[in-house]
Amino acid sequence: MSDTFYFVHRPLGENGAITARLTSMTGIITYPPPDHDEIVPGLVPWAKAGIIIKNGVAQGSSYAALMLTGSHGVRMQYDYTHDVAGASTRSPRWLRLTRAGDTITGHESPDGTHWTKVGTAHLPGLPATVQVGLFTASPGDLTLTRTATGASLPASRFTQATATFDNISLDGAPAAQWSAAPVGRMGRTDWERYHRAPGLVESNGTFTVTGTGDIGPLSEGGSTIASTLVGLFLALIIVIVVAARFGTGVLSGRILAARAVVVGGAAFLAALVGAGVVVPAGSALLRANGISVLAVSALTQLRVVAGVAALLAVAAVFTLALVALLRRAWAAILVAITTVVLPYLVGVLPLLPDEVSRWLLRVTPAAAFAVQQTIEEYPQVIAYYAPMGGYFPLPGWAGFAVLCGYAMVVLGLGAFRLSGR
Repeated sequence: MSDTFYFVHRPLGENGAITARLTSMTGIITYPPPDHDEIVPGLVPWAKAGIIIKNGVAQGSSYAALMLTGSHGVRMQYDYTHDVAGASTRSPRWLRLTRAGDTITGHESPDGTHWTKVGTAHLPGLPATVQVGLFTASPGDLTLTRTATGASLPASRFTQATATFDNISLDGAPAAQWSAAPVGRMGRTDWERYHRAPGLVESNGTFTVTGTGDIGPLSEGGSTIASTLVGLFLALIIVIVVAARFGTGVLSGRILAARAVVVGGAAFLAALVGAGVVVPAGSALLRANGISVLAVSALTQLRVVAGVAALLAVAAVFTLALVALLRRAWAAILVAITTVVLPYLVGVLPLLPDEVSRWLLRVTPAAAFAVQQTIEEYPQVIAYYAPMGGYFPLPGWAGFAVLCGYAMVVLGLGAFRLSGR
C-alpha cells in the first residue's frame, strides 16, 4: 500500500466532525523525458486534497478521507482499497466528515448549506482518540516510452499538489494546536528543496497545504513477492529437462500415467520446499535493503508458494507427455521450453508490445505463471498494469487451468499413441 501525504491535524474524540471548504487546488508535473528537469503546471488525475480521520499518524493505519481529486471529482476513500464516487465537480467544494464511534460518514456541499451524503466507512477498532484534519497528496505521473520493438518502458514523474482551505470547523475535538508534518518521506527532490517545500502556510484562518505522494492500495516503486521468484524460469527449465529424461522408455499408457504421478509429485514437493523458503526469506532480504515489498496475508503467501509448486508439477507432467507423443526427449524439451518458458520471458521483459505479451500469457501454457500474482487492478490508481509490472492478464487459477488443459490434452494424445504401438 501507499500512505504518503502532508497532514495538518488535531485530536478528535469518539464522536465529532470536521468541516472545511476547499477553495482551490493547483499543482505541478515534471515534464516527460528527455526534458524531465522542466516543470509544468497541472494536476494529475488522482491528485487529492481534502479532510481525513486517521488512527494516528503512522503509515498504514486505518483512515477515512473525503477529497477533491484532479480529474475524478469528489471521492470518499478509506482503508486504502475502498473508493466511493461523489459529485463530478471542481473546487470550491465544502466537505464534511462525521465520526460516530467506528463509523465515519462523508458529506459534500456546493454552498455549505445543502449537503449530500457521499458514503459511509466502518473502521473497526478505532481508538477513543484519533487524528483529524486536512491533507494533500499527489502521486507520480506515469509515462510510457516505446522501444524499437514496440514494447513499453514505464517511468514515474514527480508531481506536487497545493490545496487551499477555509471555513474550517471542528466539533467534538479538545482544545489543541494544529500539528503539521508529512506522513512518510517527502521533500527530497530539488523542486521541493529549492522552489516549493511540502508544508502548511496559515493566514487569517486560511490553510494552504502542499504535498506529494499517495494514499492507496499500491505503493510507488515497490516490489511484490513475485520479485523473490526471479529464478523460477530456471527452475522450470531444470524440471523440464529432468522430466524429459524420466519419460524415455515409456511403453504403455499405464506406465505413462504412473510416471506422471511420480514426476509430478516429486516436482511439487521439491518446489514447495524451495518456494516456501525463498518467498519469505527473499521478502525479508528486500526489506532489509530498503526495498518496499507489497504486504500480503499469510494465506496469500501460502497460495503463491503452493501455486508455484503446482506450476512446476504440471509442467513436468506436460513434458513427460510430450516425450510420449513425440518420442524424442530433445524434441519434448524444445517444445516445452518454447511454449511454457519463452512466452513468459518475452512477456515480462520489454521485448514485445504489451498487447502481444498479454495475448501470449492468455493462450499459451505460460499463462500459469499468473499464480505468482498478488496485485489487483484498481481504478483509483494509475499504474503499469502489464506483465512487466507484475500484472498478468488472467487470474492465477485461470492461468493455471490453461496449463492443466494443455497437459491433459497432450497426456491423452501420448497415451493414445502408445496404445497404437
